[in-house]
Amino acid sequence: MAVPADTGRRSAGERIELIMKHRAVVLSMIALFILPLCLSCSVNVTAMRMVADAMSSTTSGTTFTGEDDPELVGDALPFALKLFESLLDGVKDNPKLWLATGSGFIMYANAYVQTPGDMLPDTEVDKKSQMTSRARKLYLRGRDYVLQGLEVLYPGFTASLENDAYRGRLDAMKAEDVPYLYWTAAGWLAAYASDPFDVNIGVGVKKAAAMMETALRLNEAYNDGAIHDFFILYYGSLPRSMGGSEERARYHFKKAVELSRGLAASPYVALASTVSVANQNVKEFTDLLNKAMAIDVSKKTGNRLANIIAQRKARWLLDHTDDKFLSDTNEGDK
Repeated sequence: MAVPADTGRRSAGERIELIMKHRAVVLSMIALFILPLCLSCSVNVTAMRMVADAMSSTTSGTTFTGEDDPELVGDALPFALKLFESLLDGVKDNPKLWLATGSGFIMYANAYVQTPGDMLPDTEVDKKSQMTSRARKLYLRGRDYVLQGLEVLYPGFTASLENDAYRGRLDAMKAEDVPYLYWTAAGWLAAYASDPFDVNIGVGVKKAAAMMETALRLNEAYNDGAIHDFFILYYGSLPRSMGGSEERARYHFKKAVELSRGLAASPYVALASTVSVANQNVKEFTDLLNKAMAIDVSKKTGNRLANIIAQRKARWLLDHTDDKFLSDTNEGDK
């Protein structure tokens, strides 16, 4: 549906409202109309709130997650994220906008900075280090944005993280808070994983884990088992002395596959890259990754982008199997 032509007599706020009534207008067109206005001090606050509501709800659809061209999304996300930040300058009491902005930064850091950096050859030490450092900063930036959304919903929550009072605040949260808990914890723990020697980040690991456990308790089926997917990596990568557990990792793998109806590649990649490697079980490693590669990404269009990226990681891991296993390939078979 086309947007009616502007008569030239409408105010900036009225023009924005007119555009936003036509939901079929794509995100990029919204951005082109709105960004100059967001940067102007004369913008009507009510209009900005309307834009913020529309933009934050857009991210919950399949605009990005259903895309089959990862490079297209990777090129578009930085602009979208900076647009969100511009909106946050004028609308600070919209928790959904904080969530959309923060989760966007975390997704971008993982898919387009951390993962490509991990896949660089070992000879490019400096570039790998730079990309890991950048990913860590983006993870923390995203975490802080989502935390601000929780602060809007539960004033005083961020201060409670400085002591054990946060546990009582978590007990009071509801199912609708799960996305905030999930993304805060995911960004926090991803930042820690990128540099386990950073004491400042490490002191918050137990708090982040408690937030994810709360999300699991409130809605274990969130995003087709994404929380279980997370715990495969969490329990599978940590040493037992720090809470790691192969049994728990395998339990969460089973639940993640069940809740995603076997249509998500990430659980297979997560278990293969952690537990299988730790056990030096090359047969399980290759079996899991081949299962990930065999998933038809067209059967779950809302998760197409994540599946394509996970399959790229699976293919890379298969190509570098010899780098992960020190002994004869048959010795790890069970």
